Amino acid sequence: MNNHFEDAWYYARRTAAHLSRGIREELQPVERRVRAATGREIEDPSRTERLRTKLDATEAKAERRARRAAGRLRERV
Repeated sequence: MNNHFEDAWYYARRTAAHLSRGIREELQPVERRVRAATGREIEDPSRTERLRTKLDATEAKAERRARRAAGRLRERV
C-alpha cells in the first residue's frame, strides 16, 4: 500500500512541475508587455549563470534522492 502512496506523490509532484512550467510559458508574453510598459525589463542571464542555476538544482535534487534512499534503507533495516 505504501508504494501506491509514493507513486501518487511522484505523479502529483510531476504534474505540479508541468503545470507551473506551462503557466509560466503561457504568461511570458503578458509578463514581457507589463515589464516593457513599466520599464522593468528582465536582463537575460548569461550562459554561465543559467548553467550554474541548473547545476545547483541538479545537486539539490540528487541530495533529496540520496536522503530519501537512505531513509528507505533505514526502514528496511
